[in-house]
Amino acid sequence: MSPSEILWIAIPALEVLWVAYVVVYVLLERRSSGATLAWILFLAFLPIVGLVVYFFVGPRRFERRKRRFLAARTSVRQRTAEDLRRELHDARAGSLVALGENVTGIVGRPRAAEVRLLLDGSEAYRALEEAIEGAKHHVHLEYYIWDPDRTGTRIRDALVRRARAGVEVRVLVDAFGSSKTSDAFWEPLRAAGGRVESFNPLRLTRFRPRLVNFRTHRKIAVIDGEIAFTGGMNVADCHCREVVGDAAWRDTHVRLIGPIARGLQMVFLGDWEFAAGEAVAGQAYFAPERPLDAPITAQVFASGPDDELDAIHKLYVGAIAGARRRVLLTSPYFVPDEALRVALETASLGGAQVSVLVPKDGDVPLVAAAARSYYPELVAAGVRIFEYGPPVLHAKTLVVDDLVGIVGTANADPRSFKLNFEVVLAAWDPTTCDALAAAFADDLKHAHEITEATIAAWSLPRRIASAGARLFSPIL
Repeated sequence: MSPSEILWIAIPALEVLWVAYVVVYVLLERRSSGATLAWILFLAFLPIVGLVVYFFVGPRRFERRKRRFLAARTSVRQRTAEDLRRELHDARAGSLVALGENVTGIVGRPRAAEVRLLLDGSEAYRALEEAIEGAKHHVHLEYYIWDPDRTGTRIRDALVRRARAGVEVRVLVDAFGSSKTSDAFWEPLRAAGGRVESFNPLRLTRFRPRLVNFRTHRKIAVIDGEIAFTGGMNVADCHCREVVGDAAWRDTHVRLIGPIARGLQMVFLGDWEFAAGEAVAGQAYFAPERPLDAPITAQVFASGPDDELDAIHKLYVGAIAGARRRVLLTSPYFVPDEALRVALETASLGGAQVSVLVPKDGDVPLVAAAARSYYPELVAAGVRIFEYGPPVLHAKTLVVDDLVGIVGTANADPRSFKLNFEVVLAAWDPTTCDALAAAFADDLKHAHEITEATIAAWSLPRRIASAGARLFSPIL
């Protein structure tokens, strides 16, 4: 046989073997049927491009190191035992609280003395800086993005001052999201005795493409185990009106005071151990219990690709599906899977007023196009959809009735629910719900509603683009 004839036989044979391997490999990953079919087709018909996307962007799972902060977790469980008997203001909350305890490992029903919403970056950074300046024992910070700009330098310098005063300072930043910061930027803090670590650093000498995708998207600050912050704001000028004026991103953060900080502390300590190899534990990292001073029942939900329980996704779906009066969802990236879409439609058809706020112009065109593909069916079910902006919308919040108000780092998309490390604060508190609802109502002044008439006016190319982008929804 000639070389050309051999090639005509070998190439189809290799393709058959490749497709067979892809089918078996992806099936054994045990993802959703939609994601499984999408990846099989993508890898089978675009093998070279598919492999690059799969390893660098796709949802390959990896084995995370076992957390070794058992002593700290045991201490928290013992000290929150009394909280387990606390009555909740709404009977529906009981099952969702139990869900959080079962899927996160953060047990008990910690209380907060204060849950303060921070709707402006300038206000949020002032509150954070004030808390850092008052630190007596430790400051723990974890951020996806920390830019070496005016805001990033300001917060770093506050940490330097506390480290020089003998306060323990630990900073954990995502290696990908915070790639703009260099060792030179962190040198003043390290020289003062502070610790800085990168989460999943990318090393060419130890190339591990499976780690590129799984980032810590969390934003956590814990000061002396009693004051904590979380929400959508990174450490960057783009959130700060004092720096960029009216172009400042619209975001929501929250300051917490009281025993609720222990939940965020446990999440941070687990991430720190994974990144730094240091197991930090002890009573000094958790605030003493003061139940009478902490009337608000709240809970920390954390999830990531290190487990299959998808705690935040279950919280969202469970809370929304049981809504009776209102659902107010804000998400910069809105690509609902079937469970979340059905929950929104069910709540709406059941009589609740369901509203979804998303950006007018997303920074990832494929995600924005995929999001719009869900508008027709949601609007047909009575869900009201609003597009916000300018400026950029970056807040991630959810309000369900007076049952729960949620502020955190998770978007309503597969990447946040399954691929990245995320954290949210769920406040089982009517006052927090009303405060978030008021912020939502104010945001609607800068948004326009997507109606059936709006959708009908879309051009054919836009419809085709949205429909095509939807095919990639399971892997976005």
